[in-house]
Amino acid sequence: MELQRRGAETTDMTTSSPPPFGRALCAMITPFTEDGLLDLDGAQALAERLVTDGCEGLVLSGTTGESPTTTDDEKAELVRAVVEAVGGRAAVVAGVGTSDTRHTIELAQEAEKAGADGLLVVSPYYSKPPQEALQAHFREIADASGLPLALYDIPGRTATRIEPETMLRLAAHPRIVAVKDCAYDLLGTQKVLARTDLAYYTGCEEFTLPLYAVGGTGYISTVANAAPRQLRGILDAFDTGDTAEAARRQRQAIPLIELMMASGLPGTVTAKALLGALGLPAGPVRAPLRPAGRETVDGLLAAYERLVAA
Repeated sequence: MELQRRGAETTDMTTSSPPPFGRALCAMITPFTEDGLLDLDGAQALAERLVTDGCEGLVLSGTTGESPTTTDDEKAELVRAVVEAVGGRAAVVAGVGTSDTRHTIELAQEAEKAGADGLLVVSPYYSKPPQEALQAHFREIADASGLPLALYDIPGRTATRIEPETMLRLAAHPRIVAVKDCAYDLLGTQKVLARTDLAYYTGCEEFTLPLYAVGGTGYISTVANAAPRQLRGILDAFDTGDTAEAARRQRQAIPLIELMMASGLPGTVTAKALLGALGLPAGPVRAPLRPAGRETVDGLLAAYERLVAA
């Protein structure tokens, strides 16, 4: 798959490059065996299903992929396995972000060796670096490999916002090409969209259509683990010019989105619960996460079935 560079700040948005990783990306869970080991066969089977059902890219070892509890070796093994399964048909983006710049660089270089097409780098969490330090962190990582890089802005988890002015400066780096946007600041996002060619992917499924309608690129979705066709349908309807149908599909997906992403449980837990109920590769979550209860699973399954039948 040829990945396109999206580059520096510009005020002319009349033409734009193709999305660097496609439009419809899944933040893929990391399947484990029942005894908690990495399930590479399951990962390949799930990746195959997701790509067949409309995912144009897979993001591995993000929060949904339980990156805090997988080892560096497991992360590299997962990239190799998924590239073997779907490489060339979908972009494989490796989550490599940590609180340590040096460690993040090591993970980025290992992901490149393993065959990843791109990197997802979250802001350093807990340490709360100032904006100047944040810029240096991302630039050092972008300089350390030849892969295009997506910034992950999720201040609700990291306690540090990538401020719009910082985004504008980072957009000048030739390998910083995209953003996974979980900042819940549509105004700030539009300011950056208006002045750069960064590809903006929402990481909040309730914003799939709103962000796409103002020039966003698409989504990186946890819910897509279970309902890839249904989320892809929102983008497809909008692209045909049928905005009413796109809005209808967005509204239809909201009950499942709410149960998976706003029920008080991490999306990893709800995604694995639903995939398991559907007989798809998932396995348990790793501690400190705990599995969803029966009532939660039944609710997820009912919402999923209503969405698929709609």
